Amino acid sequence: MNQTAKLAWRESDTPEEIAAALRLLEEEYPISEGGRGLKLKFRKLNDAENVSRVVRNRGEVTIEYSTLSGALRGVGSALAKIDGEERTSFSKLGIMLDVSRNMVMRVEHFKKWLRRLSLCGCNEVLIYSEDTYELEDEPFFGAYRAPYTIDELKEMDDYADALGVELVGCIQTLGHMEQLLQHRYYSSITDSERIMLVDEPETEKLIRKMISFWSSALRSRRIHVGMDEAHGLGRGKHQTLHGAENESALMTRHLKLVSGICKENGLSPMIWSDMFFRMTNPGHEYYDYTSPFPAGLKKEIDPDTQLVYWDYYHTQASDYRKMIARHRELGREPVVGSGIWTWTRLWYDHRTTMETALPCIDVCRQEKISELFFTMWGDDGAYCNYDSSLAGIVRCADLAYGDRDENDSADRFEAICHGDYGAVIAAGEIHAKIKDDFEVLSPMLMWDDPLLGKYFDSCKRADPEFDLAYLDELDDILCRIMPAAENRNAGDIGYAVDLIKFLMKKLELRGALEAAYDLGDRLALRELVTTTIPAAIAALVEVDAGFRRNWLQCAKAHGLERIQIRNAGQLARLEELAVRIREYLDGTIERIEELDERLPHSVVPEKMNRYKEVSGGSWIN
Repeated sequence: MNQTAKLAWRESDTPEEIAAALRLLEEEYPISEGGRGLKLKFRKLNDAENVSRVVRNRGEVTIEYSTLSGALRGVGSALAKIDGEERTSFSKLGIMLDVSRNMVMRVEHFKKWLRRLSLCGCNEVLIYSEDTYELEDEPFFGAYRAPYTIDELKEMDDYADALGVELVGCIQTLGHMEQLLQHRYYSSITDSERIMLVDEPETEKLIRKMISFWSSALRSRRIHVGMDEAHGLGRGKHQTLHGAENESALMTRHLKLVSGICKENGLSPMIWSDMFFRMTNPGHEYYDYTSPFPAGLKKEIDPDTQLVYWDYYHTQASDYRKMIARHRELGREPVVGSGIWTWTRLWYDHRTTMETALPCIDVCRQEKISELFFTMWGDDGAYCNYDSSLAGIVRCADLAYGDRDENDSADRFEAICHGDYGAVIAAGEIHAKIKDDFEVLSPMLMWDDPLLGKYFDSCKRADPEFDLAYLDELDDILCRIMPAAENRNAGDIGYAVDLIKFLMKKLELRGALEAAYDLGDRLALRELVTTTIPAAIAALVEVDAGFRRNWLQCAKAHGLERIQIRNAGQLARLEELAVRIREYLDGTIERIEELDERLPHSVVPEKMNRYKEVSGGSWIN
């Protein structure tokens, strides 16, 4: 691993926009105005592509660039001692950060991320916020969710702009609004549990407020208005009030309204494209390559609205190529949203990211797509250690600029994120494949009820010896990351160590519990009560403390309660398991009912990825 280079610059040799960015980067990096270090010089190129070229010569580093983002990527390369030319066809490259699924990133931590993004050559961040922003005279909008104030967003926007990054609001104006619609205050605009009521004046009134807010909060004249996965559109209160109506007609009419409001506010809208594809086939499938679009749909979609093609599942380049072609059938050049896998993960999942993002990036480069971003969702609670995903951002940015050498990514990650790339990637292997069609999700194992063992049982049906194989894999990961356990800069490796230790103890506990109970081995059951269960509880206490530490460093306090409740529930159920075993051993109860109920191995394993699916027999939270 390279030692980070020291860089120096002079105002007289530096364009003003680059100087402004360097002054912000000086807060953290060994970059100084007029100080000691390799002398930075900048030369602007006239090139249609985004070029970043770094030339090192006798104590000087010359950065040749065509855009500000290319220049700052060059600074990142200089810090990492990476020379040479890189170029990308993407005029916009960045991420979409989900701040709606429980976690709202703190302003100062967001600024830290912006510094890293700029040094990767990224120039765009979409802030995905369903209701986590404050609207005037809307007391329940974002209530108890730590919404951003307009002043916070303006501060973030000013900082981003100085680093050459465009902040774009990414909201919802139709579906995915269940967090807001849970409040009876909004019953008048509710079509169904997740979908707003179209053709309703009160809905229009609220949407006007939402779009006006983002127009005022950010300098960008673009906005993402969502409208994806609006399953059952018009089938709730709208149908009661107005009768059944074609979903396509409702969608295009509502889009026309929302697009018009955007234009009134000087904004150009973009939307997720899936609903227009789902309308073409009976199964409402998005990734449909053959079904014809309804006659006239191309004309009905507002011509000034960009379509965003999202795909973080396919692993074959041909799928991405077909979907880009399908969007072009609608007369649109799509924006593409890939994914850096943070959702339903306790730690950034590099394997799945590379399996899906790499073919997407390659096809987008070949097809000359101009805008690509990487979604970072927080489904089911945003419990991922988000800083670990910086490794994915660095790697995906390198690939977007044409650098396929992962050693460069490791050096860049160390220089700009101060993390251990190998350890972060290795820790992500806790998300393991035990068969081609079955994966072990570590959060589901973590929160699997200790008495019911629903998730453990499902994994056993996929592979009767999954626990032994997974234990072996976890032990291997632990050995590889232990040397970096003190590094918390870009993924808290010590926390990852604690996670793995708990997962191993829980696996061992469940395997020993089933064997001892089935055999009636009273001595082994007593050992579980006196040794194994207390060890698992102690390990979980460490995990919970580490999670709290990382959460409060990264995010506002609201949302932490959801994960603490899960962990506390797990602790209570581990304690209950010990009580039940003692009662069984002393004859208070004749059997442990939960342990008697296990599905036959012939039953198809379920692919569970939500806390409610593993934490109990019912879905009652």
